[in-house]
Amino acid sequence: MADDEALGFEHMGLDPRLLQAVTDLGWSRPTLIQEKAIPLALEGKDLLARARTGSGKTAAYAVPMLQLLLHRKATGPVVEQAVRGLVLVPTKELARQAQAMIQQLAAYCARDIRVANVSAAEDSASQRAVLMEKPDIVVGTPSRVLSHLQQDSLKLRDSLELLVMDEADLLFSFGFEEELKSLLCHLPRIYQAFLMSATFNEDVQTLKELVLHNPVTLKLQESQLPGPEQLQQFQVVCGTEEDKFLLLYALLKLSLIRGKSLLFVNTLERSYRLRLFLEQFSIPACVLNGELPLRSRCHIISQFNQGFYDCVIATDAEVLGAPVKGKRQGKGPKGNRASDPEAGVARGIDFHHVCAVLNFDLPPTPEAYVHRAGRTARANNPGVVLTFVLPTEQSQLGRIEELLGGENGAPALLPYQFRMEEIEGFRYRCRDAMRSVTKQAIREARLKEIKEELLHSERLKTYFEDNPRDLQLLRHDLPLHPAVVKPHLGHVPDYLVPPALRGLVHPHKKRKKPSSKKVKKVKAQNPLRSFKHRGEKHRPRAVPS
Repeated sequence: MADDEALGFEHMGLDPRLLQAVTDLGWSRPTLIQEKAIPLALEGKDLLARARTGSGKTAAYAVPMLQLLLHRKATGPVVEQAVRGLVLVPTKELARQAQAMIQQLAAYCARDIRVANVSAAEDSASQRAVLMEKPDIVVGTPSRVLSHLQQDSLKLRDSLELLVMDEADLLFSFGFEEELKSLLCHLPRIYQAFLMSATFNEDVQTLKELVLHNPVTLKLQESQLPGPEQLQQFQVVCGTEEDKFLLLYALLKLSLIRGKSLLFVNTLERSYRLRLFLEQFSIPACVLNGELPLRSRCHIISQFNQGFYDCVIATDAEVLGAPVKGKRQGKGPKGNRASDPEAGVARGIDFHHVCAVLNFDLPPTPEAYVHRAGRTARANNPGVVLTFVLPTEQSQLGRIEELLGGENGAPALLPYQFRMEEIEGFRYRCRDAMRSVTKQAIREARLKEIKEELLHSERLKTYFEDNPRDLQLLRHDLPLHPAVVKPHLGHVPDYLVPPALRGLVHPHKKRKKPSSKKVKKVKAQNPLRSFKHRGEKHRPRAVPS
């Protein structure tokens, strides 16, 4: 094509089966990273690509990988079946997500291309059986792939042709440096490699020197987040920690936030404190964190995407503090010691139709802010990011705004003028709820969740069938009441609702469980409803009722 800007999937020389799968996914045109990366990859070049979260990086490497493997099988000499593609990701959730995307793209060539995910440590035996059949593509975390290589259940030295490192800037910071260096010793000397990342840092530079050979660097000229016409970013200055809880209560209970939302906090203890606080007001929310088994975390994400609930409180190993290179995480700050070191939320996980991201705790790094904000305003849908800031965090906020770099020197995070005095009537309720959420209540809540996971575990199902008394003892343990719920707090009297909102607000109602049928997609809309006060600027438009 003479006009590169008009390059579409149909002009890339792709296998008809891949084009059909792309059509089924509803992709009419490639994203910028896909348009630039796929042709270069098909030419056999190594790639170092940076593109923002949600820009389609997974398909940018999956499409050429599948095309090259299909072309080899169709035109090359008949060779023994072997693993020819390896995809390394930092977390188990990303591994499942990458596997799902590759399988969707290979839907019409499933007999020719097989994909295996080896990221779950608890499935080692079944993984060895799958690897004996020599799938074409293996997806996994560095530690699990290295484990299979050391056990000789996976052999790559004589067969690997394509290596992908997705979210490459996280692979070292998640403590995989030693595993990666050991893993590279099991690979052949010549292979094609792709490094995909949302940011370029020293870790990516190190990986580039270890893995790539004369790579083409794609540093796309695009902002790290969508523009203000698609993503609205606000900061709310809260005088005290109590003000943060009060403001969140008002936003959720008065339905000032519409649609599905993600609440980010910096520690696991904070996530349970926030959940128990919201439970006091009959506001349903669930916690997604590394303590939960992989299947439970993926089940939560799946149900959130299907619309079973509107609010997820998320923590992530990357945003719990500065990672220590060369050491596996999981022994971090207090309250996070039991977290799965390969669990990740803020980076790359595909939450569907997220209307708002609330940074209840300010992200510790500018990069963490970018990846949190990247959970919304995806695929041309609008979104809102609302960040709660304490007066002592202004310097940290300044570093975030410096990275984002608003146009013409304008602040990237606009001040959201919220009149706290209008919700002062709710303060006594919030104090009452906060007093109920004690450290003991948080510990008991975490213990209760673990017990429930034991009861729901498929692995223990057979044991409990053979030992029913053990199940009875576990099930009839003393009931846990992590926080005493006061029913009157779930109701909002009209006299407490600010006058400016009485005709606008629809108090929070308990969400009904969707039917098993396909959930109808709700038309995207601005999720953040605002107070209407004269003279206030930088306010998102109110959504019509």
